[in-house]
This record gives sequence, C-alpha cells and structure tokens, in this order.
Amino acid sequence: MGNVLDAAPDWISISVLGFVVGSLASMLVVVLCVVVHYEGLNLLERLSVLESRWLKRARPRLVLIMLGVVALHVLEIWLFAGVYGLMEHMGLGTVVRAMGTKVEHGVLDLVYYSSTVYTTLGFGDLVPSRSLRVVSGSEALLGLILIGWSTSFTFVLMQRLWGKRR
Repeated sequence: MGNVLDAAPDWISISVLGFVVGSLASMLVVVLCVVVHYEGLNLLERLSVLESRWLKRARPRLVLIMLGVVALHVLEIWLFAGVYGLMEHMGLGTVVRAMGTKVEHGVLDLVYYSSTVYTTLGFGDLVPSRSLRVVSGSEALLGLILIGWSTSFTFVLMQRLWGKRR
C-alpha cells in the first residue's frame, strides 16, 4: 500500500500534513481512552459497593478493583498499539531501532513500545518516526494522567472500604 502522504498536493508540506494526521489520530485515541477509562472506573465503583456472598469483606473487593484498574490500562495500551499499527500500515511513520534501522515487528512489539511510552518508562530501544512521534507524545501525557486518575480513584475507594471496618 502506498504512502497516504504521497497523495498530498505539492503546496502542502509533507511534514505539516503528517503532523496534522498524527494530531487527529492522537485526539481520537485520547478521547477514546478517556471515555473507556471513565466508564471502566464507573463500573468498578459500582462493583465496589456490591456485597455478594464472595465479596462481603473489603479485601476481595479491593483486589477485584485493582485487577480491573490494571485491565483498563492494558486495554488503553492496546488501543494505542492499534493506532501505531494502523498508521504504519498507512505509511505515516514507523517504529525504528534507536540506531535508525527499521524493525520487522509484530503486534506484540507495538504493544511493548506502547507500554513503555504509556508508562513513561521509555527504554529507548525503539523510537517513533514521522507522524508516530505526535501520537507517542500524546500517549505519554495521557498515560501519566490516567495513572494518576486511577491512583486517586483507588485511594478514595480504599478509604471508603477500609473506613467501614473501623
């Protein structure tokens, strides 16, 4: 498949068009992740007040909530990895080795790259090129924000659940 940017008119700079496409992709995936995170935390909050036979005590409910929060973050990492894969397929950039050589990779490599960006761990063994740089920057910022949101959410629930036993 050809590069999407090749179809741009001559008067549009390829780098500007790539930046615009990367920015639009970033905005879409950021909105999607924020909605997923909000709805997921909302569901977990509702689960935290359930008192079934198995979840009478706070400990199993907190473990369930923590597993749910981790699952939300993993889902969001996969969403960004999907955007990277789609953008690579469209010829808008690629993930390359730090030395600049193209990497033959699969989905799990994109998930690995996405997880290092989302958590701002950034080993530096893989780096984005072209339009993927815009998405990577957005993912790092969003990951930081969503991890903070999850921390706040978990803290409030722990206070509520642990406060009931005192």
